[in-house]
Amino acid sequence: MRNGQYLRYVALGDSQTEGVGDGDDTIGLRGFADRLAERIAAVSPEVQYANLAVRGRLAGQVRAEQLGPALALRPDVATVIAGVNDLLRPRFDPDETAAHVEAMFAALTGAGARVATCTFPDIARIAPIARPVAPRIAALNDRIRLAAARHGVALAETSPHAAAADPRLWASDRLHASPLGHERISAALAHALGLPGSDDSWTQALTPAPATTATAVRAAAIELRWAAGFLGPWLLRRLRGRSSGDGRAARRPELLPVRMPPVGV
Repeated sequence: MRNGQYLRYVALGDSQTEGVGDGDDTIGLRGFADRLAERIAAVSPEVQYANLAVRGRLAGQVRAEQLGPALALRPDVATVIAGVNDLLRPRFDPDETAAHVEAMFAALTGAGARVATCTFPDIARIAPIARPVAPRIAALNDRIRLAAARHGVALAETSPHAAAADPRLWASDRLHASPLGHERISAALAHALGLPGSDDSWTQALTPAPATTATAVRAAAIELRWAAGFLGPWLLRRLRGRSSGDGRAARRPELLPVRMPPVGV
């Protein structure tokens, strides 16, 4: 940091940090980390940004694969968001998962970086079929809050706000944020970091969507299509010991200048 401005931002995490749900592999991904980098660049034009995230990674894998390279880049600001892939596994251990996340908090803050993270919304509010994982999310969030407090990590509390369950903030797979959702996450992290111009408007509900004549039968059909189109393939990969990130590398492993998007994008 120089003259109160961030010079090096490094993002660590899994698919959400990689940007899945905001663009695609053809046109390119953007995601909340890119959007946060743009917010930082608006007040610190010299900032450079690296994104080490890879989809499908467990918290322990993020720590093992990304922490060392992140420290080598000497960030003065970093985001660490990991653990969702863990809590969807049959043998989820919230203490083990949180320990990996806390180790990253400790290493990065110990190296002088300002670190930001967030809690996770209850995905059962978006996909009712996922209701059994709600206690796991609560358990992980509790541990993230404590770890963040111990290490002075800026925490964006996304979980309590009703807006987080708005379907418009989620991609069709209901596991990743939509472009609008990624924008909200970047705004939440900017607010947690105290960036100039940030505020709590990200917590506010969206304008109500037009009313629909949804029926129980239609709602059940939507859930079945989601389970067949997204949940089923995800479970099949788990049974085969495969990950959506197999063979993938970080899309932005080096610090590079931030390119600002066209106005209004």
